[in-house]
Parts: sequence; C-alpha cells; structure tokens
Amino acid sequence: MNSVTLKGQPLQIRGALPQPGASAPQFTLTSQSLADVTLNHFAGKKKILNIVPSLDTSVCAISARKFNTAVAGMTGVALLNISMDLPFAQKRFCESERLENITALSAFRYPLFGVDYGVQIADGPLAGLLARAVIVLDEHNVVRHVQLVPEIGQEPDYEAALAAVRGA
Repeated sequence: MNSVTLKGQPLQIRGALPQPGASAPQFTLTSQSLADVTLNHFAGKKKILNIVPSLDTSVCAISARKFNTAVAGMTGVALLNISMDLPFAQKRFCESERLENITALSAFRYPLFGVDYGVQIADGPLAGLLARAVIVLDEHNVVRHVQLVPEIGQEPDYEAALAAVRGA
C-alpha cells in the first residue's frame, strides 16, 4: 500500500498506481452535466489526468489553473481534472476561474476510480478523497508518466508531466 502525507502525517493509499508502459485502467466518471464519461470519450487524444483531493483547496486550484494555461496552445490533448467534488462545485469553480481547457470529472458516483488508479485515501481526515497525482496517457491510453505527489499540500511536477505529453 502506498502512502502520502498531510502536513507530515502519513495517509495510506488504496490501490496500485498504473505503471509507465501499461494500459490505463478503464473508468467511468461524472461530468459537470451529470453525464457518465468514460476513458473512451477521449480516444485519440493524449490525456493529462490531474487528480486532486478537492478544488476547494488552494493547491488543487493552483494546479488546475497552471495545467489549464499550459495546455491552452496544445492540440490533441485532453486535460481531465478529477476529484470527488460534486459536479456542481466543479462547474462553479471552472466558471469562476474561467478554466476553458479543462474537463472536470467527479468520482463521486464511481469511487472505485480511486482504487483502480491507486489514489484513494484510506485513512485520516481526508479518507475517501483522492490523493494528488498526475498521470499522463498517450493517444492509445498507454501510461507515459505517473506522479503520486508525496505531500498533499505540495504541487505536482508540472514540467515532468508536460514533457511526457510532448514526448508521448
């Protein structure tokens, strides 16, 4: 079982992260319009899965804004911001922040996403939420980059993720 920390306190993580070179697990998540969305909806595109505990936290909001800006000029790239936040909250956040390059998806109906992708927090005050991680998939859903951010309050390595997108 992997672990991360929250302000230095360890949190256990359920599931196993997909490894580079492996096929990404299929998923179904919920869009801002409450429709089911699967991995297949993004077929033929490179994908950045920006997985966060909640958009209502500062670091999650920062990562959404930074990735939104970074992918603005890229073609054939889908930026998926995934959390347990309700779709209504995700929509409100994206509209208030004017994030036009993000597809916000909620795992609230499909909590096994967290286990399948090795990011479900198992204990502590954030139990049930998703740990901060970035996973890059190529256009064939092969994993090209994985980062489980070791400290919940830390930003991900944007450059490593973007380099993986450019190289995928």
